[in-house]
Amino acid sequence: MTRSTVIALCDVLVASGWLRELENARAAGEYRKGRPARRYALRADAGVVIGLDAGQHHLTAIVSDLSARELSRTQAAVNPDSEDARARLATGDRIVDEALRAAGVPAGHVLCVVVGVPAPTDANGHSPEGQNSFWRRMNPGYAEHFAARGWPTVVENDANLAAVAEGVHGQGAGAASYVTLLSGERFGAGYVVDGRLVRGARGGAGEMRLLSLVDGVGNPDGIGALARDWLHVALSKGEVPESSALAYLPETQQDARAVFRAADADDAFALSIIDRVADRLARICAVLAGLLDVERIIVAGAVAAAIGPLLERTAPRLAELTHPPAPELRASTLSDSVVSVGAITHALEYTRDHALTMIVPAQD
Repeated sequence: MTRSTVIALCDVLVASGWLRELENARAAGEYRKGRPARRYALRADAGVVIGLDAGQHHLTAIVSDLSARELSRTQAAVNPDSEDARARLATGDRIVDEALRAAGVPAGHVLCVVVGVPAPTDANGHSPEGQNSFWRRMNPGYAEHFAARGWPTVVENDANLAAVAEGVHGQGAGAASYVTLLSGERFGAGYVVDGRLVRGARGGAGEMRLLSLVDGVGNPDGIGALARDWLHVALSKGEVPESSALAYLPETQQDARAVFRAADADDAFALSIIDRVADRLARICAVLAGLLDVERIIVAGAVAAAIGPLLERTAPRLAELTHPPAPELRASTLSDSVVSVGAITHALEYTRDHALTMIVPAQD
């Protein structure tokens, strides 16, 4: 494009409120001869986006400016078994409003909201009924609810958002095809193949119900749930040896993190649990790698920071189950923020894609 065309487009973006013009290159001391280049910068304060991780047990809201700088974060616990859709929506409203207040931003400055839910979603942000009420409970109508507040709203599967986050900010960078395996209570997967997020016809491409058909797996229970539940069973049967630190844990501390910490300390019983989880994880990764021919599998979620010993034991088993070379295994570095980060990343992408049709809020 010619210089005049680019300047005209930049003038439109300045008038729309997206850009501000800086000193020209000569005035800034960066240019001495000929016509000075005109310089522009994104107005990061032109509006904000919101990422809401609407998980099974907690809702987390992040407010970010247009440069991806986090302005505030709030969180609240929710009842994972409650059928009360209004209560879950009300909690979402409350933490979003609290986050906006903490950021000092009026509701009218919100340009986009992206909500991550542990359920498949279609193009309109709706989830199917599924085999039980879980998907309906997890996605009680966020798309219409936040749209009614005048905010462009996208509702997306949480594992898909985790895959978006890993591709831009995490372990997916540099890989054309990878899987982000979101694990905690249940497994979910976000697929990026040849640089594109794979969603499927109804948004269910990453659903792990297929694991019920996999020999040696049988259900989509996640790493956190497996390690905790197997520890509980062993304790109830008196199978934890007195030499193990896990034998003396208070009930409130009998969780997956305790198992991983003990394994890090070479606790033999904890390592036996890790070995069982590793075999199961290797089978899951082998299925995903065989279907999609990915180069990397990233294990994400709150457990990711503690799974070094698990991945070390999973990799050799995965190599046995797959054609060489086996996909590389990595632990996410985004911890329990991975879905929220993905939601913010997606919200910024949405804003860029729709910038010319959006109205930038008037600044005070």
